[in-house]
Amino acid sequence: MSELVEVLTKDGSYSLKSVFFKENFHSLFGAVDETKIKFTDPSDLYRFKGKSLNVLDICFGLGYNSASLINELIKQNSYLNLYALEIDKKPLEYALGNKSFQKSWNPQVKKIFEILHKNNYFEDQFFKCRILWGDARKEINIIPEANKFDLIYLDGFSPQKCPQVWSIEFLSKVTQKLNPKGYLITYSSSAAVRKTLRNLGLKIFTIKPSSKYKTFWSQGTVAIANFDENEMMVNSNFEKLSVMEEEHLLTKASIPYRDINLNSTKEDIIKRRLDEQLLSNLLSTKEWRKKWGMTKSAFKG
Repeated sequence: MSELVEVLTKDGSYSLKSVFFKENFHSLFGAVDETKIKFTDPSDLYRFKGKSLNVLDICFGLGYNSASLINELIKQNSYLNLYALEIDKKPLEYALGNKSFQKSWNPQVKKIFEILHKNNYFEDQFFKCRILWGDARKEINIIPEANKFDLIYLDGFSPQKCPQVWSIEFLSKVTQKLNPKGYLITYSSSAAVRKTLRNLGLKIFTIKPSSKYKTFWSQGTVAIANFDENEMMVNSNFEKLSVMEEEHLLTKASIPYRDINLNSTKEDIIKRRLDEQLLSNLLSTKEWRKKWGMTKSAFKG
């Protein structure tokens, strides 16, 4: 499945491009920067200082998101129970052989990842980590039903490239794994993904662009089942959707990806959605872009 090409990003960190998916694992602006801005910072990890938390990392890839998470938890003496889902071992193999990746984190991260790669499991007094190899649509069923997560990272290739992990059926399974006050975090600002998460009962927030990425209107999405509005005042990383973003959810772009039996091919899922869009009376995405002066490059999905 994997044919991977090394990519040097602008912050000096390395990533990969998948020839199969025709897409990079990370933005060219920087793999480390993207991980921190789109996943680590919105996680509000200070909530778990000296405490334990459960995390599900879907589409583990090279491991940047989990590496950054573990790196921060080491600093604040937190306890982690991690499940990771990934279909391909080669990105992790690459990361373990890349000196730039290793230097970005506490040496403990490399130790954990090496043992995960070898045994699929790691445990010490602070961390219990498991990685399940295979199609996430199937592997998620192996996680015990009682396990609920404080953080769920969803970092698959973009919906148009890998709709299998963005369908309403798969996201329904994912949201069932979320603690009531847990955060589901993704880089995607796709209207289909956001509308699906909202329809599944979650409150949707946008990850605010950093000063480095002012040309982007959003750095991703945070979805929470039960959120105290007062907490919004102390969180500087995400906020309510803007009027423009809300209108995005009223366009044909918001029509969900469907994978009824969770075994459809990419092509079938894309065609099913396209057929539904052609029959829809919703506003065209082109008209929405025109109204707000948007370009396709401003968002994925």
